[in-house]
Amino acid sequence: MNGPGTSPAVVLSVRNVKKRIKNKEIIKGISFDVYAGEIFGFLGPNGSGKTTTIRMLVDLIRPTEGTIHICGFDVRKQHDQAMQQVGCIVENPELYSYLTGWENLEHFARMLPDVDEKRIQEVVEIVSMDQRIHDKVRTYSLGMRQRLGIAQALLGRPSLLILDEPTNGLDPQGIKEMREFIQRLAADGLSLFVSSHLLTEIQQMCDRVAIISHGEVIQVGAVHDLIAQGGKVVWTVSPAEQAEGLLHASSLVTAIEAIEQDSTILGQPSVKQIVTQMDKEHVPQLSRQLMEAGISLYAVEIKNPTLEDLFLSLTEGETIQ
Repeated sequence: MNGPGTSPAVVLSVRNVKKRIKNKEIIKGISFDVYAGEIFGFLGPNGSGKTTTIRMLVDLIRPTEGTIHICGFDVRKQHDQAMQQVGCIVENPELYSYLTGWENLEHFARMLPDVDEKRIQEVVEIVSMDQRIHDKVRTYSLGMRQRLGIAQALLGRPSLLILDEPTNGLDPQGIKEMREFIQRLAADGLSLFVSSHLLTEIQQMCDRVAIISHGEVIQVGAVHDLIAQGGKVVWTVSPAEQAEGLLHASSLVTAIEAIEQDSTILGQPSVKQIVTQMDKEHVPQLSRQLMEAGISLYAVEIKNPTLEDLFLSLTEGETIQ
């Protein structure tokens, strides 16, 4: 556990990882860290390199360059020690539908050291499947199969759980339950690396996020910090030309994005809306400056962007849901 003022422990460290296939660079020197007890989102459209990266994280394929460490162990040079620290579901969990949930867990437990019946019961309770664990898997919903897959991944007491598109195919209720379940796991101290192409899920679920596009990580940071970067303020003012000059000259404004006629205020052609990029904390100060300059201020609207807005601005409109 980290004390006051200490940095969180790094559970997963990825440094300058590249992957070339047939002379084509698929992954282009990506780097990021995942800390203890956080939910780290890995966001990008299908084909951006998410699953290829995950396969390298768990040593299913080897990177062409770079290093990956899990709990300090080099995935390539210390494979066994590193893999003991991680649980992973890549795409859909592999389960035996003709067996019960419990029998599936017993089967996978036999492949792991020091996993007894008590541990199986523990993971069953963690994923809240007590009532259905002795039913055949073929009777399970997709959400229950996902939970059983996560139970399987937790058997070995990992420090890091990697989930590739965990909400794929789930209905809205199933997505909500999965999100809440993942947040409970993190609250209990587990680190989670969650790959997804669903912007709203990443925004609601994750502490930090890496955005990947065409094999490159183009931004890493806390979700609220990334969103704050794209803050906009819309000023409805008159006379607009004078206001534009003041806003343009102000060090508090990052950029003026647009100037639009406000048709809602009739008969006053000098009233316009000016869209600025700026920190919303500076709105009161700038409002005073505008009014002291004799500018009429009809409205101020703070537009908080979404992760989708950020993604589209960073990737120049690349498709994502």
